[in-house]
Amino acid sequence: MIEAQQFEVFMRNYQDMVFSTSMRLVANQAEAEDIVQEVFLKAYERFEELQHSPTVGGWLKRVATNMSLNHLTRYRSRWSFFSEMFGGRDAEEEEREADFAAPNDLEKQVDDADRYQILEDALQKLPTAQRVPLVLFHIEGLSYEEIAAQLRVSLGKVKTDIFRAREALRKRLGTKFSEEWNAV
Repeated sequence: MIEAQQFEVFMRNYQDMVFSTSMRLVANQAEAEDIVQEVFLKAYERFEELQHSPTVGGWLKRVATNMSLNHLTRYRSRWSFFSEMFGGRDAEEEEREADFAAPNDLEKQVDDADRYQILEDALQKLPTAQRVPLVLFHIEGLSYEEIAAQLRVSLGKVKTDIFRAREALRKRLGTKFSEEWNAV
């Protein structure tokens, strides 16, 4: 298989993860698609060393996160500060693969998929200033301090934005999921 074909297979294997990472942060499909292209251009430049690396998924995710944050920093004036919502997902859900459900698990998986989609939709409606720290904390697993350093804002602002994002999501999503999130 020639290198172009190998890279195409490589891209297909990781494109959904890279797009999801970017989309959660920028909440704009066209901008996320542009970022994905930039990520894979960087990956193509380093394809020789990346194609057999066991940590390539983490590298791609980190590059997508950094490029998304850089994009948002360039457009920080658009940010709507102090709005309302909350959400979180397990890191496992983020990287789940398409599996065929056993008949007795099908109903639960459909319910989980519906809940996941409702949460994703609500998350995308959050103001950027709340969505970004929330995603970095709950999905990317960064600490408050790491988020503050990466976004170049105070620790207090990060905590406030995450709190307000959670509250806004609770209000939007109602009590349906609030019992599950009280543990967060």
